[in-house]
Amino acid sequence: MVVLLTDQSRSVDENARKSIEDYVEKVRTESAGKPLLVVPFGTETETNIAAALENALARISPFYVPHFVVLTDGNETRGDFLNAAKRSGVPVSTVATPECQAPEVQLVELRAPANIRQGEPFNLEVVVRSNRKTEAAITIFRNNVKIAGEVQPLEIGENVFLFKQTVDGGRQTEFSAALESPDDTILDNNSASLSMFADGKPRVLLIESDSSAVRDFIWAMREQEIDIEVRSAEELPTSLDELENFEAVILSNVPATSFTVRQMDLVRTYVRDLGGGFLMLGGEQSFGLGGYYKTPIEEILPVRCDFEKEREDQSLGMCLVIDRSGSMGGEKMELAKTAARGAVELLTSKDIVGVIAFDHKSYVICPMQTPSNSVDAEIATIQAGGGTAIYPAMVDAFEQLREASAKIKHVILLTDGISSPGDVEEIAQQMINEQITVSTIALGIDADRNLLDRIARIGRGRSYFCNDPQSIPQIFAKETLTASKSAIHEESFRPQLIVPTDVLSGIELQTAPPLLGFVVTRSKPTSRFILATETGEPLLVWWRYGLGMTVAFTSDVKSRWAAEWLTWLDFPTFWAQVVRHAMRRSETHGIDVDLQRNDGTVRIRVDATDDTGRFLNRATGTVTFEASARELYQTAPGQYKATFNADKPGGYRFQTTLRTGEKTLTATRSLSVGYSDELRLKPVNVELLQQVAREAGGEFNPESRTLFDPDPHRVAWRVRSLSGWLLSLAAVLFVVDVLLRRIG
Repeated sequence: MVVLLTDQSRSVDENARKSIEDYVEKVRTESAGKPLLVVPFGTETETNIAAALENALARISPFYVPHFVVLTDGNETRGDFLNAAKRSGVPVSTVATPECQAPEVQLVELRAPANIRQGEPFNLEVVVRSNRKTEAAITIFRNNVKIAGEVQPLEIGENVFLFKQTVDGGRQTEFSAALESPDDTILDNNSASLSMFADGKPRVLLIESDSSAVRDFIWAMREQEIDIEVRSAEELPTSLDELENFEAVILSNVPATSFTVRQMDLVRTYVRDLGGGFLMLGGEQSFGLGGYYKTPIEEILPVRCDFEKEREDQSLGMCLVIDRSGSMGGEKMELAKTAARGAVELLTSKDIVGVIAFDHKSYVICPMQTPSNSVDAEIATIQAGGGTAIYPAMVDAFEQLREASAKIKHVILLTDGISSPGDVEEIAQQMINEQITVSTIALGIDADRNLLDRIARIGRGRSYFCNDPQSIPQIFAKETLTASKSAIHEESFRPQLIVPTDVLSGIELQTAPPLLGFVVTRSKPTSRFILATETGEPLLVWWRYGLGMTVAFTSDVKSRWAAEWLTWLDFPTFWAQVVRHAMRRSETHGIDVDLQRNDGTVRIRVDATDDTGRFLNRATGTVTFEASARELYQTAPGQYKATFNADKPGGYRFQTTLRTGEKTLTATRSLSVGYSDELRLKPVNVELLQQVAREAGGEFNPESRTLFDPDPHRVAWRVRSLSGWLLSLAAVLFVVDVLLRRIG
C-alpha cells in the first residue's frame, strides 16, 4: 500500500503545489486499483511532518505492507521528521518540491551585541533574504520613532545591512525595522523588532509630591553618579516595561491612597520577579500613617506598618459611620466592612471603638467598647439597602463619643451618595466644640463631595475622594493611625548601629548629627535590623524579597527631621551606599546569555565566570519568563541551560539569575518573534529529505511507476476465507460417519 503525504503548508507556493498534484495524479494512474491513500498535512502557521507521519501510520490496516512517500520542501517548523521516520518501521521515501518561484523578499531578523553601555555606538544588523536580485527600502525605528531609512540593492540569498546606533536615556530600548520591495509576494514577513538592555549609570525613580523638599537628596545621588528621576505619585509607572528602566524605586512621604492596588501589585512584582530595589522613607504620609497597612507594599517592606502604642499614651475613641444604602451593595459594602475590621485591628486595649451604619435611618451596630472579636462579628452583619440620610447617623456618633472617656475622639464618615436634608454642618460644629474631629470619605462620583469637604473642614479632619473601592481599606488604616497621634516621635536622637555591615563601611556614624523625628514601625522577624533610634525602634532595616531588596528608613531626607543630616559630610556617601545596596544588580560582567529559538522552543545557554575569569561551577540559577520560571542545569564547566516554549508572535523577556555563595549574577535578555516560521523564505531542505530516505529505508525522488513494485522482504497478514474447505470436510466426515454406522 502506498501512502502519499502531501505538504499543504504556507511555505509551499502555487508552483510547488501544482508539482505535488501532478505527482499524485501520476501515482493514481500507476496504481491500477492497488491500495493508495493520500494524506495532506500542514497549515498556515506550521509544518509538522512528524505528526503527519504518525497520523498516517495509525490509519494503516495491519493487513497491508505500507510505503510512505512524503512530498514536501522539508522545512518543518515543529516536530522531528527524521526521528519519526526512523521510529515508524516503515520505508519512507521523500520527494522534494520545486524551489519557490514567486518573487519574495523577507526581513529575517535584527541583530545587535548582547551587552552594550549607554552612549556606546554599536552596529544594528538588518538581515534580509531575497530569491532574486532587486532592491528594498529599509526603515529603522527606535521606540516607534523613525530614525533612519534608505534604499538598498538585494542579492539572491542573505543580505546584511549595518546601521550605526546608540542607546541613550533608558535602560531598555525597542528597535524595529520594516522593508518595502517591488518584487514581493508575502507582506506579512517584512518587519522585525529587537529589545535591547544597556548598562550605564544606575537609574533610580523617586516618588515625591514636592521635589523642592528633597533637592539635597537629589543632589547627593547625582553627586554619587546615580541618575535619579523625580516624579509625583500620579506618575508612578503603570507597566513593568516602564519600571524595568530603573534599578530602584524610592517612595518619599507618599500615601498609599495616591496609588491603585494594581500599581502596588506592579511594584511588588518588580521587586519579587525582576529583582528591583525598593526604599521607603519616613514622613507623616509613610508606613502606617500613609495607609500601607495590609497592602502589597507592606508585604515587601522589612517592617510592619502597624505598631504597639506606648501604654502611657493618650487613648483613642473612634466611631466608624458607614453608609449601608442600596447603592453600597456588592463589592463596596464588602470592602467597607473589611476596612472597618482592619481599623479595629490597629487599635489597642486602651482604645474604644463604635460602629454606626445608616441608610434612611441610623443603626448603632456596635456601641463604644474596647476592640474585640465581637466588634468584628457585629461589623460582618451590616447589609446594604435603603436610602441615604447622614444627619441621624452623625447625631448618634456625637452622642456615642460625647459620653466616651477617651482623650482623643474621632469620627470617620463613609458614603457614596447624596444625603437627604439635615443640618450635618451644625452637628459637625457641635462635635468640634466637644473636641471630636471628623474625617470624610466620598466613595465614587455620585457622592456629595462639596458637603463632605465642608464637614471635614468644620470637623478639622481630612477629606478623601475615593473613585476605586479597593482603596477604602488604605484610607481607613491611614485615618486610624493618624487619629491615634502616636505613630510619629518628634524628638532629637542619634542613630544607633545594631548590626555592623559592609554597606556602611567608611561612614563615621559616631560623627553623624542627630535626627529630629521618625515614624514608629516594627521590624519583621527575618529582616536585618541595621540602625535603631535611641529608644530601640527601627530606623534602617532591610531584607531580601524574592529576587529584590527592600529598605525601610523611618526618618526622612528633608529639613523637617534631617535638617542637620543634610549638612553632614557623609550624607551623600551614606545614601549612595544604601541605595546601591538595594538596587537591582544590573551588571552583566561574568555572565553571558545566549538565546536560540527553533521550532517554537527557546534554548537558553548561560556561560558564567568568576572575578578571576575561571568557570563558575555548581551555581544555582533560574530563568524567569512571564509568569513562569525554569531552573538552570549545568551541562559543562561554567555552562548552564534551560528551555522555554515561545511559539506565539510577540516580545519575550528573560531574567537570568545565578547564585553561588554570596555572589549573585543577573542578566536580562529579550527575544522578539515577529511572524510565523511558515513565512520565512528558505530553500528546499534537500539534505534532510535525502537523509530521511536513506535512514528510513526509502528512496529520494522515486519514480511514480516504481512505488507499487513488490518488496520480497516485507510481508503482512492476509485474511483468507476457510468456509469452503470446512464445508467440504464436514461433508466427507458425514459420509464416513454414515458408512461406519452401517458397517457396525
